[in-house]
Amino acid sequence: MASHNDATSASSPFDGHWGWKQHGDGKTIRPGEAVMPEERMSWPRTVGIGAQHVIAMFGATFLVPLLTGFPPSTTLFFTAIGTLLFLLITKGMMPSYLGSSFGLLAPIGAVTGFSASSGEDLEPQAMALAQGGIISVGVTLAMVGLVVHFVGVRWIEITMPPVVTGAIVSLIGLNLAPAAWDWVSQAPLTAVITIAAILVTTVVFRGMLGRLSILIGVLVGYTAAWAQGQVDFTTVGEADWVGLPAFHAPAFDLGYLGLFLPVVFVLIAENIGHVKSVSAMTGRDLDKITGRTLFADGFSTMLAGSGGGSGTTTYAENIGVMAATRIFSTAAYLCAGVIALILSLLPKFGEIIATIPPGVLGGAATVLYGMIGLLGVRIWVENRVDFSNPINLNTAAVALIVAIANFTWTPGGLQFEGIALGSASAIIIYQVMRGIAKWRGTDQDDLIETGPEIAERTPPA
Repeated sequence: MASHNDATSASSPFDGHWGWKQHGDGKTIRPGEAVMPEERMSWPRTVGIGAQHVIAMFGATFLVPLLTGFPPSTTLFFTAIGTLLFLLITKGMMPSYLGSSFGLLAPIGAVTGFSASSGEDLEPQAMALAQGGIISVGVTLAMVGLVVHFVGVRWIEITMPPVVTGAIVSLIGLNLAPAAWDWVSQAPLTAVITIAAILVTTVVFRGMLGRLSILIGVLVGYTAAWAQGQVDFTTVGEADWVGLPAFHAPAFDLGYLGLFLPVVFVLIAENIGHVKSVSAMTGRDLDKITGRTLFADGFSTMLAGSGGGSGTTTYAENIGVMAATRIFSTAAYLCAGVIALILSLLPKFGEIIATIPPGVLGGAATVLYGMIGLLGVRIWVENRVDFSNPINLNTAAVALIVAIANFTWTPGGLQFEGIALGSASAIIIYQVMRGIAKWRGTDQDDLIETGPEIAERTPPA
């Protein structure tokens, strides 16, 4: 059998009938082999892998609407549609599920003021304005994708080096910390049980179960909350078995753009990171479809905002599934999108998700918000960012404090809060300090690079 590198031409991942080539006998994967995006296992196995991807993204994807007050079924509907569109736009070359983006939690919360502990539904006008912000993020990301597709990704790497990208990703999670405490304070015991279940699951179980720690932790916390009488099933009994999710029209206010647009930087970093991860695992250079990836996620986010869903992004959870199974087939993601779409059309299922109480949300949010913060640190570590360089140190230091303290600026009716100001600080401080340092010849990186050359030219004593 030919190796996976010879399976198809790079121009199109599909055969002439827009199908996927079966890998081997469709039942087994030989040691050292992998199922490439244009290949598939037997269809029953492919459907099973697709279901596995849905389960992997399930806990985190549903937490976003629960933490923001958006309808869970509507959010799931748009993640399914977004995933299917993503596969189409990237020509089936990039395996990915577009789940809910945590980067949008802070700006949505700033606009709606939603609190799961209030017992009140999300105010429709506030939700509509938040949707307008989500659409602005999607449009901007799609435009960036078009530029990258025709110009290349190098300009992003120059504007947003790892120290800036890591700072922006970190400050998103750290800015959200007070929201986690708001939920935890409503039911501390339930929150602690949820956190403990997530942590224990991570270290006790291997493979897929270990990667589902958030989902398992939520289920354990939910059971504890139910035992304490904290779960209300009234809406579940009133919901239909089958039906379309609730759609909501957006509204727009330019004053909120400052809250939402910095999230574009996070989505850019997540999508580029996804492309790099898949490239590393498959051994293929996928940089040429980075623009398509960004455009597809932007279009999906724009579509979600227009109907009442939260924004979308590529998911690390699904990267974990691919790494464990060595199956990168986009056919599995087609199945995942279809499965998620079917679940979104079951109103009772959505109402069950919506009954998750504040204590459980607080416990899961404590872990997830911390993870978001540390994802930025991971970017620094993986790219060996040197914090002995004062440019890097000051870039991260100022940006993080601005976000954690939630600095606020309201010029001319526009509203800029911690995430927007922190993101702007990271970009501006880095570029300005580096520009001045290069002009003055004090850039530490340049001094390190030229040091050996100077030593070679210096005669021994």
